[in-house]
Amino acid sequence: MDTRAFLKTLDYAILKPATAARELREAIGLCRAIGVECLCVRGRDVAAAAAGLAGCDTLTAAVVGFPHANTDRAIKASEALHATRDGAGEIDMVADLSALRDGQDQTVIDDIQAVVDASGGRPVKVILETALLTDAEIRRGVSCAIAAGAAFVKTSTGFAPQGGATPHAVRVMLDAAQGKIQVKASGGIRTRADAEAYLAMGCTRLGVGNVLALLSDEEKACLPGFPGTP
Repeated sequence: MDTRAFLKTLDYAILKPATAARELREAIGLCRAIGVECLCVRGRDVAAAAAGLAGCDTLTAAVVGFPHANTDRAIKASEALHATRDGAGEIDMVADLSALRDGQDQTVIDDIQAVVDASGGRPVKVILETALLTDAEIRRGVSCAIAAGAAFVKTSTGFAPQGGATPHAVRVMLDAAQGKIQVKASGGIRTRADAEAYLAMGCTRLGVGNVLALLSDEEKACLPGFPGTP
């Protein structure tokens, strides 16, 4: 895949609890240099990220209900509203996993819908944390996201000790999606081969924590704006 096209499938996630301001600045600089699709940040970092990315093509995404989703839907909606006001162009929310596992699908739909409504038309990605769910629960989670008007379903936060994306979970999601919602694989994608395999399966976006590890030295050398490029 062409390098520029590949970079436009990537969400670069800077979400560790102790992320420092200098690390955020470095991430913003990298995004401006190489042109990934989206920089995904904590709610507190949205304003700084949006300001730093102003004038370039990289969007700012904010996480909501992250990473465990154990907040009331009104709080999630408030997080989304504040994030959009701070400049977020996309929202990555964690679904109500307890309700999903309890078979309370309408509660899950209402939870997602509250964030979709608060996001003012901006794409909402619904994180299902697939490592914690059965295949049937994953399928139901996808159906709930579709019913609530979300733009994507996403495998993982990257913080579950049980793991992140797997080809099996992604296949279950894609089969359930039936082209009605996009699928984002995230969590544990550390090689170009893995990334391209998920894209070949049908994912349209990938969440990664180390963009440069997915690029060859030759690709980096050809990117305008990348350090060391004439």
